[in-house]
Amino acid sequence: MIVRKLRLQRGWSQEQLAEFSGLSVRTIQRIERGQKAGLESLKSLAAVFETPIDELQQESTMNASEQSVNTKKATTLPLEEQQVIEHVRDIKAFYTHAIQYVLVVAIVFVINFILTPEYIWAWWVALGWGIGLVSHGLSVFEIGNFFGANWEKKQIEKRLGRKL
Repeated sequence: MIVRKLRLQRGWSQEQLAEFSGLSVRTIQRIERGQKAGLESLKSLAAVFETPIDELQQESTMNASEQSVNTKKATTLPLEEQQVIEHVRDIKAFYTHAIQYVLVVAIVFVINFILTPEYIWAWWVALGWGIGLVSHGLSVFEIGNFFGANWEKKQIEKRLGRKL
C-alpha cells in the first residue's frame, strides 16, 4: 500500500513508475497488492521515491493482521482524496466503455456487411449504444450537470432556511 500511496502522491501511473524504476508493470501491480518484493525491486523503488529501503521493507514484512489494520486505515482517507480517486475511476470506466463501444460496433458493422449488405441495420446498434455512451460521458465529465452536488446543496440550504 505504501508504494501505491507514494505513486499516487506523485501523480504517476503504474506504467510510469515501472519505467522510472526499471521494473515491469506486473511487478508494480504485485507489490501494490501486498506481495513480497525482492531486494532489487525495493532498491529500485526506494531510489525512485527517494526514501529509505527500510520504509518500503516494513510494508513487505507485515503480517496479515497488520495488513488488515492498514487496509482499514487506507479506507479512511480524507474525503477530498476519496472523491478524487472515485472520479479518476469513473473516468477510467468511461474510457473503457468508449473502447468497448468502438470495438463492438466495428464488429457489428462487419457482421452486418457480411450477412445483409443490402440493409445497414448496424446503425441502430451504434445509435442506441452511442446515446448511452454520450450520457455516460456527460455524467463523468459533469457537462450539463444541472442537478449536481451544487444544486443539491442550494436546495438543502433553501429548505432549511439558510443563506449560502
